[in-house]
Amino acid sequence: MMRIAAVGDIHLGTDSAGTFAPVVRGLAGCADVLLLAGDLTQHGLPAEADVVAAEVAGAPLPVIAVLGNHDYHSNAESEITAILTAAGVTVLEGTGTVVDVDGARLGIAGVKGFGGGFAGASGSDFGEPLMKAFVRHTKEVATRLRNALEALDCDTRVALTHYAPIPDTLIGERAEIYPFLGSYHLAEALDAGGAVLALHGHAHAGSERGSTAGGVPVRNVARPVIGKPCALYAVGSGAPAEGARTPAPSPAPAVDLAAPTAS
Repeated sequence: MMRIAAVGDIHLGTDSAGTFAPVVRGLAGCADVLLLAGDLTQHGLPAEADVVAAEVAGAPLPVIAVLGNHDYHSNAESEITAILTAAGVTVLEGTGTVVDVDGARLGIAGVKGFGGGFAGASGSDFGEPLMKAFVRHTKEVATRLRNALEALDCDTRVALTHYAPIPDTLIGERAEIYPFLGSYHLAEALDAGGAVLALHGHAHAGSERGSTAGGVPVRNVARPVIGKPCALYAVGSGAPAEGARTPAPSPAPAVDLAAPTAS
């Protein structure tokens, strides 16, 4: 069994020093990896990324992240990525990484994602050049996620995004903004790429649980949604059963565990 701690939308600013480090330290012995689902900063400033880096430096477990739209706001995403990488964070964007957990190989593939909408209410690459570019970018991002999942040499695949792959985890948000919160193309990538769990953030007023058409459990781990420092999930061989929840694809379902509290 592999234990995944996850949270998104922590939105640390230059005045946030010391607020997230206790959560990270508290995961020692409770989780095998920490996944950060984007919007790590408030305005995408390198000075804010310095705070994030200091909070996770020396973490007692691997830290893997994707960036969110806030982290792109100041056009400093490359610098933010470099700052986090220097602090030991693995930042994914159309890429994947594998973590060894007691001899089992946990693979994580990640992209920020993008908008576009969902079945019956989505954009199409038709018409004006800007509309076509918008939708084509969404499709390209989803393709990168699928390719990253398929390229993982691991026992269990997990996907990490900022934008949502399904509308179920957006329930609570205004329906009018769903197209700006995610895209069904991401869900298609999850199903095709063999993920057993997908984690995202972005939708602060959304819902935690849902699943793709193919049965992949999807969890919205935006901090305002989970209402706790982080959520904890289990995947892989030995994970306890989920009862009535739709089972994920082989090898084992993803299940929710109690989350640790900040110390």
